Amino acid sequence: MSDALKAVEAAALALTVDERAALIEILIPTVAPVPALHVEWEAEIARRVAEMDAGLTESIPAEQVFAELRAMIEAHETKS
Repeated sequence: MSDALKAVEAAALALTVDERAALIEILIPTVAPVPALHVEWEAEIARRVAEMDAGLTESIPAEQVFAELRAMIEAHETKS
């Protein structure tokens, strides 16, 4: 590992979790560019965003979704 890379790594690890997540979002497309979505997916995304912006949908906090999924997985595992 080069000295420059070591310095960048040390600086990155000194960032907050949110700052590191933002850095990842910046860097990933430079390594693995995001492929274009099919035009129909673009339209579906636009429709859903418009519904959210208009207040027509209800969002669910990620913590709640993950808790429900964990409960479903645990229930399934205890049946097995």
